[in-house]
Amino acid sequence: MNDSLRLWFRLVPAYAAGYFLSYGLRSVNAVIAPELMQELSITAAGLGLLTSAYFLAFGLFQLPLGLLLDRFGPRRVEAALLLVAATGSALFALGTSLQALAVGRALIGLGVSACLMASFKAFSQWFPLERQPSLTATIMVAGGLGALSASVPVAAVLPLIGWRGVFLLVAGLLVLTAGYLLTVPDRAPGAERESFGQQIRTLGGIYGNRTFWRFAPQGSLTVGGYMAIQGLWAVPWLMEVDGATRSDAAGVLFLLSLAMLVGFLFVATCSGWLSRRGITPMMLLTFGMGLALVVELAIILGLAPGAWLWPLLGLSFSLGNIAYSQLTAAFPVALSGRVNTALNLLVFVGAFVLQWGIGAAVDAFATGGMVRADAFRATFGVLLVAQVLAFGWFLVPVKRANG
Repeated sequence: MNDSLRLWFRLVPAYAAGYFLSYGLRSVNAVIAPELMQELSITAAGLGLLTSAYFLAFGLFQLPLGLLLDRFGPRRVEAALLLVAATGSALFALGTSLQALAVGRALIGLGVSACLMASFKAFSQWFPLERQPSLTATIMVAGGLGALSASVPVAAVLPLIGWRGVFLLVAGLLVLTAGYLLTVPDRAPGAERESFGQQIRTLGGIYGNRTFWRFAPQGSLTVGGYMAIQGLWAVPWLMEVDGATRSDAAGVLFLLSLAMLVGFLFVATCSGWLSRRGITPMMLLTFGMGLALVVELAIILGLAPGAWLWPLLGLSFSLGNIAYSQLTAAFPVALSGRVNTALNLLVFVGAFVLQWGIGAAVDAFATGGMVRADAFRATFGVLLVAQVLAFGWFLVPVKRANG
């Protein structure tokens, strides 16, 4: 085994395990939503606010996270935060009020906030630029597997251990993963020579960069919107708009996650080969985001069965994470932690606002006299219009470059 392959096996599985749990925790409330609404007697808006507490805490910590990753390195930062996630998962399992569960959910979001960004930081330290898209996609494969675990498997074990048992089990797995991470190799962070003031001034330069703002609106509205829907509103849509049973809706969510996993595997294995043949990662990103908007429109209009359209949506969004490696390439490696978390902040703030806002909008449309199915369609339609505008903004530099 050569040194590069040995390094891969020492680094990638540990970070992949963290992201597996992170994505599973992000998505699991979609399956247990009926139990949460019944047990806690909450509305759609309340469910959206509870579930989106994950995104709020996750997003708000992204800027300090970038500073910590660049200053102390990914291994120590992620391991410490996973213990916070374990605490939150245990609190969520034991909580008996909406407030307690919201605090637990927020601690989970805070605790897993480094899982993806820490892997990106570690890979930028140890591997060359040309390997970054495939490494990124490999971690996303782990996330796809986590999303799969939060669909049919969770629905299957609910009668056995209940949703509280699921969160207690995950709390234990988070502790084990934190210990696993402490065994991986580490490299002295390059930002140790910078003061926090210098790091913060650099953040201002990132947010003032024109290239950054090419990616930001699409990340917030389109990727964040997909996360909000996959993590909560896909199952209620399938049940209330398409008339599916909870079991059938969980099956469609499983297919969506499986298709997303296939997309991640495709990027991980084929992006380098395609790039050598003139199909760049940026082309794949543009195609995937454009396809996602078309599929969303088809879902809203009911142009095909949900079991076909939702997996196609997952497949198209699997290409969205290419944005991180493309944006990072425009900045020095020493800034990679701050660049990725600067974008991730906007993605997760978008996911928080939209996950809560979708529930609030559905309730508002229904209160105004719409049936629930039409209220869902109207809400998703408004979101789609905003996403189309963000996609158009993303295409503007391409048109100028071609002009």
